[in-house]
Amino acid sequence: MAGRAASTARRARLGAELRKLRERAGMTTTQAAGLLGTSSGQLSNIEVARFGVSADRVRVAAHAYSCTDQALIDALVAMTGDRKRGWWEEYREILPPKLLDLAEIEHHGTALHAAYSMHIPGLLQTVDHAREIYRQAVPELSPPEIEHRVSYRVKRQEVLYRTHPAPYRAVLHEAALRMTFGGPDVVRGQLQHLLRMSELPHATIRVIPFAATRYPGSGQSVYYVRGPVPALDTAQLDQLHGPVFIDAEAQLAQYRLLLERLDDTALNVERSRELIHKVVQCR
Repeated sequence: MAGRAASTARRARLGAELRKLRERAGMTTTQAAGLLGTSSGQLSNIEVARFGVSADRVRVAAHAYSCTDQALIDALVAMTGDRKRGWWEEYREILPPKLLDLAEIEHHGTALHAAYSMHIPGLLQTVDHAREIYRQAVPELSPPEIEHRVSYRVKRQEVLYRTHPAPYRAVLHEAALRMTFGGPDVVRGQLQHLLRMSELPHATIRVIPFAATRYPGSGQSVYYVRGPVPALDTAQLDQLHGPVFIDAEAQLAQYRLLLERLDDTALNVERSRELIHKVVQCR
């Protein structure tokens, strides 16, 4: 068994998935521990991410739990091997842990899909736009806290510029384009940045116009990170107290359907770019 180490989003998800497999097999921790040659306490510590777990132990557990989904097993095994510290660890004592979890989940995502109604997604924000957003945070952030969060947001954006970036899709409502955070200069710079980002080969930015006759989800914003298999996807929602992560299969299916319907509602890429250009010209 791997030793105790700081819990991470990836380790927490691995433990949670092993717990799901055990529960689907109808086993208690005591029953499962007997099959795995460990104690119920140690198994519980793995499932709540206090302890790491080896690749071999994951394979043994999958067999004991009668899991036949080889793609899922392989993905879980792969999650045991990456123990390098990510860049987000620099912020471990500075920012809320949930923000670090978001960066880690995003870093390992195989595809990224954002749908926002009133805001520009974090990965597409300029420094000036991000700073203005954080200045309006509730509760109020101190100037150093604002700068730490802006720095963190910029570091997150590197996921779009790495050697093999994951495909990125964003669906924005026209309302997000017309918000005036920071004043005309900031808004103009943000919209021009959106146009530049839309030219990246792996990025797709589309807009739902005010003229659309429907808006699935009634304005629900969601950031969806795909994993190596659908069972390891994550949906992230913004709340006043911080990010909320969803990994229950039934809920993930609902958010996938929502994103599909938003895609169907949005303008195509070229018409979306035309609309963004039009809004820029109004600034």
